[in-house]
Amino acid sequence: MNRKTRVRFAPSPTGPLHMGGVRTALYNYLYAKRRGGDFILRIEDTDSHRFVPGAEQYIIESLNWCGIVPDEGVGIGGPHAPYRQSERREIYRQYAEQLVASGNAYYAFDSAESLEAARAQAEAAGQTFIYSSATRGAMRNSLTLSEEETQRLLRETQDWTIRFKMPVGRTVQMDDLIRGHVEISSDTLDDKVLWKRADSLPTYHLANIVDDHLMEITEVIRGEEWLPSLPLHYLLYEALGWQDTMPRFAHLPLLLKPVGNGKLSKRDGDKMGFPVFPLRWVSPTGEVSRGYREDGYFPEAFVNMLALLGWNPGTEQELFSLDELVEAFSLEKVSKSGAKFNPEKAKWFNREYLRLKDDGALADAFLPLLEAQGIQSSRDYVLRVVALIKERATFVADFWDIAWYLFKAPEAYEPKDAAKFWKDENPARVLELATFVRDWQGPLEKDAIGPALEDYIRSREWPMGKVMNALRLALTGSGSGLGIADIICLIGKEEFTSRIDKICKSL
Repeated sequence: MNRKTRVRFAPSPTGPLHMGGVRTALYNYLYAKRRGGDFILRIEDTDSHRFVPGAEQYIIESLNWCGIVPDEGVGIGGPHAPYRQSERREIYRQYAEQLVASGNAYYAFDSAESLEAARAQAEAAGQTFIYSSATRGAMRNSLTLSEEETQRLLRETQDWTIRFKMPVGRTVQMDDLIRGHVEISSDTLDDKVLWKRADSLPTYHLANIVDDHLMEITEVIRGEEWLPSLPLHYLLYEALGWQDTMPRFAHLPLLLKPVGNGKLSKRDGDKMGFPVFPLRWVSPTGEVSRGYREDGYFPEAFVNMLALLGWNPGTEQELFSLDELVEAFSLEKVSKSGAKFNPEKAKWFNREYLRLKDDGALADAFLPLLEAQGIQSSRDYVLRVVALIKERATFVADFWDIAWYLFKAPEAYEPKDAAKFWKDENPARVLELATFVRDWQGPLEKDAIGPALEDYIRSREWPMGKVMNALRLALTGSGSGLGIADIICLIGKEEFTSRIDKICKSL
């Protein structure tokens, strides 16, 4: 019987959402939408010690900014609510007790001190202590204690746990949609804690298995850091009698740092000057981390860039809308090996998306930046500027750096350029050109006044480059900038002649 595709993104609210987490959410979303299925957002907040205020809302806002909108989940609701694990705590205890009753789990009463002593003893013998089938017989648990003592401790103590009883001598056979068939001996695995009496909450392993089953998840698509947990999860499904409806698993490759080896971290971003989080994050202690949104990236560019970190469409196409990603995505084309992040490629994506943007949308984004500079300008004028300069920019914020002089006259002149270009006969030539432009009767259009200016300079046998640079210095404050004709057509004849007068008085 074919089940409707249902996948979930299940982050923990322990801090800002890393871009690797956004990619996991994206791949789940694309997989579900490609198959007409559902994408669910579940918050796994069972680890109360690591909970960070504001992190859950940050996760939701990040996904919304990216356009990765859940069909059901936290903040949305749905038939399997609640979707926040801390609100489902009563559900998990019964399944933990069911595992004990079936002989697949047991109560453990070991104190923190006794566990530390066992670790120290193993370390002294040159070994690593693992609470497993090899050691549980020497520990304080319901397998080694009498039924009477076990029941007394359950009543009278608060720091006991329920551990999974890892079978002995089993070869656990698993299949991964990305990595293929995997086998491992159960004798190498530890008896993981499933439930803690101290806070009446399950650990990740039990909670996510129970929730995935009850929420009818068909595929679990998550980061490769969870691959070592796969044998336990397989065995838990079996122990609970759910193997017939067990989801299929896919473990995504890591996002790797641009230089060197290892997982991409915030430290790499801080060191090399790029964000690793989708949105700006302010920690409870006041530490600020940059975000792609606040750095000026378009969400479409960010999502497009992330999609291609670990997935190859098999074509030369690099620019994809979200709908196109849905149409093209498949787990078969996800790489097994890690994907190295390239911050320059991220900028390239934003530059390409900026060029594709409607001039009106770019003008609307630029207007608030102008106001922040104290510039009041009409939208029509900003539209003309944007159309002229968008090919030179990577971010909307670049517009000001590229063309500030289209909104105000320079207040000073680059000393090196002034010394190089504002000398000899050039000031007089520029003054003569000011008269030419002021008296110009033709249309104030680039294709008309540009050639006319050049013809005028040639007719007097002036050095074209030197004169043009001197003229640009007067208009922009330096020897670099847009074409002279473009500037004249935008600022107009009156402002043009005003700037010539100004440089003559200043220099």
